[in-house]
Amino acid sequence: MTERVLGVIGGSGVYAIEDLDDVERLDFDTPWGAPSDALVRGRLNGVRVIFLARHGVGHRLTPGAINYRANIDALKRAGASDVVSLSACGSLREDLPPGTFVLVDQFVDRTSGREKSFFGPGFVAHVSLAEPVCPGLRGALAQACRAVGVPFADRGTYVCIDGPQFSTRAESRLYRAWGCDVIGMTNMPEVRLAREAELPYASVAMVTDYDCWRETDKAVEVGDVLAVLKANAAAARRLLDRLTRDLGPVRTPSPLGIETVLDHAVITPPEARSPEMIAKLDAVAGRILRGGA
Repeated sequence: MTERVLGVIGGSGVYAIEDLDDVERLDFDTPWGAPSDALVRGRLNGVRVIFLARHGVGHRLTPGAINYRANIDALKRAGASDVVSLSACGSLREDLPPGTFVLVDQFVDRTSGREKSFFGPGFVAHVSLAEPVCPGLRGALAQACRAVGVPFADRGTYVCIDGPQFSTRAESRLYRAWGCDVIGMTNMPEVRLAREAELPYASVAMVTDYDCWRETDKAVEVGDVLAVLKANAAAARRLLDRLTRDLGPVRTPSPLGIETVLDHAVITPPEARSPEMIAKLDAVAGRILRGGA
């Protein structure tokens, strides 16, 4: 049996999990730099949980200033077996009002200048992202949403922008024309890096507002978002409580085989790999490095 260690990345409005037992604080300095904050490890309903505040406690980091590689590396290093992302988002659809949780299954990446891979010169790998979200985790989240009465959509496409500014109306209308459902600033490159680290990932995008495509509404303002954030954060705590009860402490592998994705992704043979890159990838790619692949 394999123990489940659920990594939880809390976005805007979710800076802690108050009900954890056996709490300990973990400070990491990864090869990629420091994560957003200390990791908090404990147990929730008997399930080991590792929590990380994406923007840091006190919301100190803009979306572009987050060290996504350090965050995922630290979660992997701390023993996470799965990752659930909680993040605020804007709605691009009339039928996804504020307060709705969207269980994202696809992404469109409109970010620039962010480090999007652990791999690079000296150690090359190409993972598949055709199905970026673990369907097992997403299904468990849907079950938990039903159980606690949170309004949700069981799939959706998330377009990720740089921020920290909100979109123009023209951009918002463009993303709607592309078929995107919600808009946010943080799930990319997070989901890419989780896949490279062989961590099953699922995203809960919590709608705080309609994006500015709705010309009958006033433009998005932080004050309006903050009011919904508080209610969404309370619902997220109920969701996590139920999710851990449903999942239990013993995990089953991802239906996509995410835990072994690097077996079919690494291009550079062992004799050609950079020693410096091998050292930096000791956590992310430790399984294949220890196995000699």
